[in-house]
Amino acid sequence: MTSIVPSTLIFIVVSSLLPAAQQSTADVTAHAHAVLTAITASEYAKVEEQFTPEMRAALPPGRLAAMWTGLLGQAGAFKRCGTDVRVRTIADKQMVITPCEFERANFDIQFAFDSAGRISGMAFRPATNTPVPYTEPPYANPSSYSEAETTIGTGDWVLPATLTVPSGTASVPAIVLVHGSGPNDRDETIGANKPFKDLAVGLASRGIAVLRYDKRTKVHRAKMASVRDFTLRQEVIDDVVAAVQALRAHPGIDAARVFVLGHSLGGMLVPRIASADPTVAGFIVMAGAARPLEDAIVAQTRYLAEADGSISAEEQQTIDRAAALAEDVRGLKPEDAANGRMVSGAPASYWLDLRGYDPPSSAKSVKAPMLILQGERDYQVTTEEFAKWKDALGSRSDVTFHSYPALNHLFIAGTGRSVPAEYQVAGHVADEVVRDIASWILTKR
Repeated sequence: MTSIVPSTLIFIVVSSLLPAAQQSTADVTAHAHAVLTAITASEYAKVEEQFTPEMRAALPPGRLAAMWTGLLGQAGAFKRCGTDVRVRTIADKQMVITPCEFERANFDIQFAFDSAGRISGMAFRPATNTPVPYTEPPYANPSSYSEAETTIGTGDWVLPATLTVPSGTASVPAIVLVHGSGPNDRDETIGANKPFKDLAVGLASRGIAVLRYDKRTKVHRAKMASVRDFTLRQEVIDDVVAAVQALRAHPGIDAARVFVLGHSLGGMLVPRIASADPTVAGFIVMAGAARPLEDAIVAQTRYLAEADGSISAEEQQTIDRAAALAEDVRGLKPEDAANGRMVSGAPASYWLDLRGYDPPSSAKSVKAPMLILQGERDYQVTTEEFAKWKDALGSRSDVTFHSYPALNHLFIAGTGRSVPAEYQVAGHVADEVVRDIASWILTKR
């Protein structure tokens, strides 16, 4: 599962901007290199003393160490950083993006510096400096659909979107795609893969319109950082409701047959989406998370540490820090949200909003039919979680279950133990998944 504190270990904090002269490109690049050198040498205090006050509040002592060791637990040992460093200026902030190579994956490491040269932001992201050109999957038939740019939402939170519509057909069923967590684009680009684009062209080739959009935390990231009491409603649910409304109003769409597909975090939120709009025709849950986020972080950290067959002392420290994070989350109180406390890059309000939430149990109140899908090689949302959905909903005749032995979290086929590096290899959502979704939707009239 991914989230504002995702399994890809993306963390970003945005601070206030201070008017002053900026460092030169050479100086800011050297500054970023020095910060990276200190982190890789475990000299975390040397880095933390350069934080802005906002960064210190978001990442108190010890958090940077937990972030870095968590990244090592996922991506493997740090090897080297490349020379293709990019510098971007945003207002009077400078963002330095350095491509770095780890044992199992490549990451872009980003630092934001304010005009006084202090560290005002930080992010670890899967590498994007060498994008793989998208090729349509074999099951797509480009002559059978068209794509148009559009938007969803109104006011301050308008989001760019793409509507993929079958050609020459009136009153077609349609589906909204809901991302996993993190600042995803409309294709849900992860590494070299674009699973939502695969679903859009695959389903449209089979007579189903698809609406996908860039996530609010991607398009309005700085504005989102200032939202008090930030929860999943602002991150996900409000925009899903807006997307459903946009589809219903679109000419050529059968307003009575608008469905919602949620992947990972999006699947976990199906019960809440159904509560926000009970008139949705049906729901598809793809790798719907069924355990608390903090527990998932610990489990994923342990899984990745064990990927090579043993756990080193450093990897055990990473597991221990993940467990400490989980304890911090479990110890949060309502006053922590009121005080604006941050835990591992996310506000306390976000974690508290998830407390006690049991997606499979909550799904019992969903009146619409559901299709629940699971890749059996998925380590982020496991088959044990799939079993929880089955236990809760298996007696219902309007809920259908499919699992796929060879598929990972992205529903892309592979072999052996799934690890993050697998996402850097281009593939496509399996044909059988697209076929199962299309067949299920087309029978709902």
